[in-house]
Amino acid sequence: MKKYLKLFIALFAALAIMLVFTGCQKDDGIIKMGTNAEFPPFEYVENGEYAGIDVELAQAIAKELGKELEIVDMAFNALIDALNSGKVDFVAAGMSVDPEREKNVDFTIKYYNATQTIIVQAGNENIKSKDDLVGKKIGVQTGTTGYDVAVEIKDAVVSTYENGLEATMDLANGNIDAVIIDDFPAKKYVEKNPGLKLVDGQFEEEQYAMAVKKGNKKLLEQINKALQKLMDDGTYDKILEKYSD
Repeated sequence: MKKYLKLFIALFAALAIMLVFTGCQKDDGIIKMGTNAEFPPFEYVENGEYAGIDVELAQAIAKELGKELEIVDMAFNALIDALNSGKVDFVAAGMSVDPEREKNVDFTIKYYNATQTIIVQAGNENIKSKDDLVGKKIGVQTGTTGYDVAVEIKDAVVSTYENGLEATMDLANGNIDAVIIDDFPAKKYVEKNPGLKLVDGQFEEEQYAMAVKKGNKKLLEQINKALQKLMDDGTYDKILEKYSD
């Protein structure tokens, strides 16, 4: 009996090791990207599929790393918590590098220069610069640098939205006076809504980077190496050009 018991224990242990090993192999072949897929042209959903500059760039990075990309879509202001809790491996979401975020994540090399842009109704002749936003109702996406800019404007009433589309729709409906959002998405929103227009060139330039969990030097180096290669060999430029039309 003891002989069979020992054999059973040995087989059970071997099976457990195999299951753990198999699980590790599966996990090791996948890299999870956290994003907010409501920020065209960087990340959005089209015909049920994820698309955009960050999506294609992340797919190319995953390929360089020999991994399969899995995209986890969530609210923008939940991304850093998801990263630090291990729900995702990295974040690619049109995220600007700023000192506050640098306290909580490690950023990759910067890959895109952006600036905040003001959107107003096409017939609005009262807002021609950021100085004209004093005391106005301003819409921003939660957790973005647009929010940081808006709350510094004197007497502004700032409304937050889950994404830029919601903010621009509220603007179009006359519920707010302006939206502050990154320039490239701003252009895309205005292109689709002729009732809106841009007031650009009002804010300082900022840079996008991807983010990994604080202290994850191995993954940071891997993504940096892959990202730099894609920028050097022209892949990045092709992706950017595709979405610039």
